[in-house]
Amino acid sequence: MTIQRKMTMGVIVGNRGFFPDHLAKSGREEIIQALQKAGMDAVALSPEQSKHGAVETYDEAMRCAELFKTKADLLDGVIVTLPNFGDERAIADALRLSRLKVPVLVQATPDSAGKMGIAHRRDSFCGKMSACNNLRQYGIPYSLTTLHTETTDSPEFAKDLEWFAAVCRVVKGLRNLRIGALGARPTAFNTVRYSEKLLEASGISVETLDLSEVLGRIGRLKDSDDGVAQKLKSIRSYVSTSDVPQAALIKMAKLGAVIDDWMKATHVQISAVQCWTSLEENLGVVPCTVMSMMSESLLSSACEVDVCGVLGMHALQLASETPSALLDWNNNYGSDPNKAVCFHCSNLPKHFFKEAKMDYQAIIAGTVGKENTFGTCVGQVKAGAMSFVRFSTDDVHGRIRGYSGSGAFTDDPLDTFGGAGVVEIPGLQKLLRYICENGFEHHVAANFSSVAPAVHEAASRYLGWDMYAHAE
Repeated sequence: MTIQRKMTMGVIVGNRGFFPDHLAKSGREEIIQALQKAGMDAVALSPEQSKHGAVETYDEAMRCAELFKTKADLLDGVIVTLPNFGDERAIADALRLSRLKVPVLVQATPDSAGKMGIAHRRDSFCGKMSACNNLRQYGIPYSLTTLHTETTDSPEFAKDLEWFAAVCRVVKGLRNLRIGALGARPTAFNTVRYSEKLLEASGISVETLDLSEVLGRIGRLKDSDDGVAQKLKSIRSYVSTSDVPQAALIKMAKLGAVIDDWMKATHVQISAVQCWTSLEENLGVVPCTVMSMMSESLLSSACEVDVCGVLGMHALQLASETPSALLDWNNNYGSDPNKAVCFHCSNLPKHFFKEAKMDYQAIIAGTVGKENTFGTCVGQVKAGAMSFVRFSTDDVHGRIRGYSGSGAFTDDPLDTFGGAGVVEIPGLQKLLRYICENGFEHHVAANFSSVAPAVHEAASRYLGWDMYAHAE
């Protein structure tokens, strides 16, 4: 896994002159303390740049906007804090003039029942509505805290800040994303068709590489090349390879070295790889462990050239900062309507397993021979909280759409091959009906986390995609 960059939030402190100014002063200090406690940096006007470091006039809005412009490359999001009613025009002007395209969270501090006199009255409860009204008029998308009013030192705001940080990571990570597509879509998988143009309209580019080029580059590598030797060492230290022939391991190492070099050269961040069955027939291995290692390192990789599938993996990984997997909604689990078996054959990251080892691909072996299918990463998926998401390009209606939700991987027994686990999702039959009625793919991205609401917010509110949030 990689070390994540420290997040930075722009801060706009609202103020309105006929409300107590001292609330703006203390409110600025409190929101900065909350961000520091959450491990984030803050960019805000100082008391020397505006009255109490707040934004009330148009001049102050311009100053705030200029400050944000100078830090635009660092800013992940903006938090609007309302310690009193605030000036809704100045808040909206500051955001408009900054030209930032980042998520915005609006927080309002509650009044205390014993401090409703003129010296301590906030009216932030009301001011939040006015601020949101103006943001909507200006066409600026924004997010809201769980409760209408929350103190910045409350457990509720701490959770909202964690959620908002995940939203910001997803938005920033999906904009200007470069996805690598290695090989053509397998003929038998119409389900993974997608529109590059719709993705491009959202700032997501696809870089392609034909498998003939991959195989040609592999053919020019020597077993003794440094890149091959390093990759072979990494593979052996990643999972148990005791039952795998040396020749197959060297082929995997060469495949991994070629993919690594290509991704670096083309600045590709994630990948979708053709497997079925060209690599088995023409190289003599499956790419699963190589892909598992990439996903484990937060470089999500999906099979069957499922570009929209790896996009979902990446969104979950950005939100949780942990590895994602692509799974099939594959089987019922007995007669329990809220349980199902999620399966792949498999390239799941090691993060997903109780224990993992390298093996051969039992399904494809029947047609191309066992000796040509070594390289899967298999085991039973461990128990834990699960978030899932699926994106799809709707070419007919010119939109990107998707669904998201939460559940859990269970400890239920499972006797099968590949990488598989039992999931329990409240209202699963409702979800399955939605998937089928709306023609979604059988693949779904999964992550050990509870970040589905953050992915939904990022995709729907800030990227403008049509999203369904599953609930029981």
